[in-house]
Amino acid sequence: MPSALPAILLVDDEPHSLAAMKMALEDDFDILTAGSADAAMQVLADNWVQVIFCDQRMPGKTGVEFLSEVRERWPETVRIIITGYTDPADMALAINEAGIYQFLTKPWHPDQLLMAAENAARLFGLARENERMALEMRMLTTTAETQLEKRRRALREGHGFETILRDIDSPMNATVALARQYASFDVPVLLSGESGTGKAQMARAMHYGSLRSDKPYHELNLAGLPADLAMIELFGAKRGVLPGNSNRIGLMQKADRGTLFLNGVDAAAPDLQMALLRVLADGAFTPVGGHETITTNLRLIAGTHRDLPALAASGEFRGDLYYALSTTELSLPPLRGRRGDITLLAQHMLAELSGSHGKPLHGFTPAAVEFLENYDWPGNMRELSNEITRMLIVAQDPVLGAELISRHILQAPQGDCSDDAAAHLALDGDGGLKDRVEQIEMRILREVLTRHRWNKSRAAAELGLSRVGLRAKLDRYGIIQPGQEVEELEEQS
Repeated sequence: MPSALPAILLVDDEPHSLAAMKMALEDDFDILTAGSADAAMQVLADNWVQVIFCDQRMPGKTGVEFLSEVRERWPETVRIIITGYTDPADMALAINEAGIYQFLTKPWHPDQLLMAAENAARLFGLARENERMALEMRMLTTTAETQLEKRRRALREGHGFETILRDIDSPMNATVALARQYASFDVPVLLSGESGTGKAQMARAMHYGSLRSDKPYHELNLAGLPADLAMIELFGAKRGVLPGNSNRIGLMQKADRGTLFLNGVDAAAPDLQMALLRVLADGAFTPVGGHETITTNLRLIAGTHRDLPALAASGEFRGDLYYALSTTELSLPPLRGRRGDITLLAQHMLAELSGSHGKPLHGFTPAAVEFLENYDWPGNMRELSNEITRMLIVAQDPVLGAELISRHILQAPQGDCSDDAAAHLALDGDGGLKDRVEQIEMRILREVLTRHRWNKSRAAAELGLSRVGLRAKLDRYGIIQPGQEVEELEEQS
């Protein structure tokens, strides 16, 4: 396939000058034009430009002022200025402020313009090659000092492994330790785990813990994304594909030299799977509606909540793509497997939500913590965050009590050895009707009492019982308010 033509941006407020420059260069380059500095900035934001030819005298911003801004935002772009004046002071100012590569004086000759464009494009290519070699050198000669700087940068950015909250004995510790090892090797990673287990956070932490930490990081979730839109988002599109007749840069190009996290990779359509395999094998892709080959040097991290080996075995997912993605594979545990982390996570979420909503709160009661830790959280982090948000909204006191917790959580099984777990089994298990009904009755009693903060009069009224009748049932089942067990033991001693 033919190589992509270098893109050159021509900036001039005189239409006939733009037309003349375009005619001289369009056979060898992909030409973009703008009639003002503001229009040129928009073109640069939407396109990958290697070289700029800019007129010095334009209404509004001068060429030097415009190229000075370009230098700040796109320093790699080679900048050439066209002027009818050659005052030495102006030339020195342009070189110092805008980093001008070359001056062309009016009137210019087409061959002169073409030679300047070819040399500038060659310079851009050499600079890119030098950056690639520098990246390889850093991967081979990383020192303890640079590693320390990366950790500091990760902390400053707030996206490093330090943001993955966990207890000192958490099962997540082994996962994070393995992720740190994988992060330092420039190979694809497959993150698997239930929805909401923190795959995006882990991918971001791995990027900031890698040798690409100072390069771009992008992410895209393919779940629910139409196949044609996914192709455009990832690979971009040439003119004529999208409304407005403009080019579109894809994430594969934006993440060049950095990291791309592709979540929901199991939802990729067959054409997209083939294109991803090409990127992993050759580092190359073709924009939608184009014919040229574009190369990219990115690290791909993929995420899935489904069983990819099973999908590959059934033919629903390409086996060769699965093996290419899973050079290293990391499984994230669900929240029900991290019960010791739930209190820490809930406190952190509450602190963040309290600040963002301007409602100062100071934590949870012991009873609330017990219910939160013993719930299975099938929705994982998202469900926990939603529950903390709802509790914050309805809270009237600075400390969140168990009575604020959703009813389905209060009534849920609370551990394999508890009476609540037995009640859960009572619905589907064996045994006499009387025993199974009693187990369910115990759960209802505990849930209603918790919502009413163990006010027995209110609980009895809701249940249609007298206070004496409620007391009899509590004594019969041995149901005691949390915290009273300790008080009774202290009194007996």
